[in-house]
Parts: sequence; structure tokens; C-alpha cells
Amino acid sequence: MSGVRLPVVVGLDNGGTSNNATVLDSAGQFLTDRLVETPSRVHDGPVAAVAALAEAMDAVLAAVGVRRDAVLGVGLDSPGPASADGVISSKGSTNFSEPEWRGFDFRGALQAKLGLPVVYHNDGNAAALYAHHVAFGSAAAERSSVSAIVGTGLGGGLVERGLVISGAAGMAGELGHVHLPLDGLLEPGQPVPICACGFAGDAESFASLTGIVRNLLPYWLSRYPDHPLAAVGSPAEAAKQVRGYGVAGDEMALRIFGQQAAALGRLFTLAANFTDPHAYFLGGGVVEATPEFGRWYLDEVRRNTTLRAEQAAVVRFDLVPDLDAAGARGVAIAAMTALRG
Repeated sequence: MSGVRLPVVVGLDNGGTSNNATVLDSAGQFLTDRLVETPSRVHDGPVAAVAALAEAMDAVLAAVGVRRDAVLGVGLDSPGPASADGVISSKGSTNFSEPEWRGFDFRGALQAKLGLPVVYHNDGNAAALYAHHVAFGSAAAERSSVSAIVGTGLGGGLVERGLVISGAAGMAGELGHVHLPLDGLLEPGQPVPICACGFAGDAESFASLTGIVRNLLPYWLSRYPDHPLAAVGSPAEAAKQVRGYGVAGDEMALRIFGQQAAALGRLFTLAANFTDPHAYFLGGGVVEATPEFGRWYLDEVRRNTTLRAEQAAVVRFDLVPDLDAAGARGVAIAAMTALRG
């Protein structure tokens, strides 16, 4: 406990299999530099999942030697879609597919369970907030940023003056479902990609693992019919292997990721004309494959982002740091900011 400034907040990152927890003290110091993971039990239903989050909080407090009565409040993040107040979509989601999750007040239930105030953000917003604060430090409240997180889908977040923009219904920052201009983005004869949400030609239909499975890999295999991935029976399994081929310098894989990067560049170009941010951050498994590949991918996104000269002179592009921990840390920052006014 030496050097710890009380009170603290606990950040809880809820995932499909695990919860990750962290503790942030009043001086802005994270008290653990490793993942503190426990089972999330989300597929056992809301009651079990809320109990698992309470257990995750107890586990991280024990790990850092802080008593429960020193906790000012809790930050919670989870995959969306959910409202700004943490109510799961009435249609459920990938992580919350069981019927009892539909319309469930996740934040409110955890708050009632813990007897502490709970601040909620979706996982993309939480990671975006962490990247913003790491990049700008004491100047975070004077800066803005846009983050894109490439995973199974395409998440992200908008941060303005150090705070997440949630929007009226909590749907701000759903960057994956922004429609992109397709002229010059599609190859000759390439069908317009369809997103799992039903949109045609949105950012997630290109820049996501799902986009590779449904859209990019089938097309590019038609251009490279002798590629080893053509012999993989499962499209989902073949898509998972594309990253490894890309890291190894495979021509077809690099063209797939190059097309993704071009799509993200167009997304950031749109953002430049809406929010004119100080920074663009990129995260996800693809940029964490190796440092060299992550930097190549980021450079491709930057090359495909069209900025005015005045913007290019002041903006920065960077990777989301500590991505496995970014959700818990970001939502802890949000909770400390909100609860201390």
C-alpha cells in the first residue's frame, strides 16, 4: 500500500470468456501491471455474469492489497451493442446471445450487486479512452482522438477533450457501420462487401475478421486460386490463418490487409471532416501480430488517409497500447473522472 493514493476505482473489462480487472488510485497510478483474469460466465446468464464480476473485483483488490471500503466506484465495459447506460441491446449481441440478456440493465445490476456507483462504456470506447490518455497525459483534457479497433468486428471510439462521446442512444463511435466511398477501393469485378449487420460497403465489411471470412478472402482466392488457403475447408479457419501469411510477407495476404488499410484510411478521412481530431489510433489483433507488421499496417492506413495540409501538420497516428488491458484501464479512467466530478 506504500505510495497508493486513496480512494481508488476498480476497472472491470467483461469479455466472452474472461473478466480482466484493474485498480486505479487517485494519483492516476494503475496498481497492477499484469492481467488479472477470472471467468466471465456470460453464457450462464446475467445473474451468473454479475456475480462473476463481483468476484473479479474482490480478486483484484486482494491482488493489490486494497480494502473494499477504499473503493470509490467501479468502471464496467463490455462488448456492444448497448446503450450509454449499459443496457444490452434488445436484439442481444454475439457475447450476449441468450434471451435473458436482451434489454438487460448490466450496469444497474452490477451497481445493485456491489452497492457502489458503476460507470459504463462499451469496450471500444474504453480502449479508445485509454489510448487517448496514454498519448496525451496531462494534456488529455485539451485533445481529441478517433480510435478504430479491428477484431471480429470493427469497434472504436470518439474522444473529445478527454471524454468519450457516447451520443443520444449510446451509439456514437460505431465506426464499423459508417458507409465508405467505394470508388477506387474495390478491385475490378469485386462484389460490394456485405456486413453482418446487413449494411453494404461499411467499414466493418472490409476491416474485420468477419469481413475477411465473408468478403475479402473469397474474392482474393478467386485471384489466387493456387494459394494454400484455397485448400482449407473451413472459411472461418482459413480467415484466421491470413494474418500469419501476412506477417510472412505472402502477396495475397498483404493485398487483403492493404485493402483493409485503404478502407480504414477512408474512414479516418471522413472523421477528419467531422471531428478534426488531434490523433488517430489503431488497435486489434492484426496490429499486434508483430511490431513490424503493426507499423506497416498503420503506415498503410496513414497513407490512405487524406488530410488537409493544416491537419497533417498537427495530427498523429499511433497504435493502441496494452490492448489486452486497455478496456479495464480505460473504463477505470472514465470512472475516476466521473466520480470525482
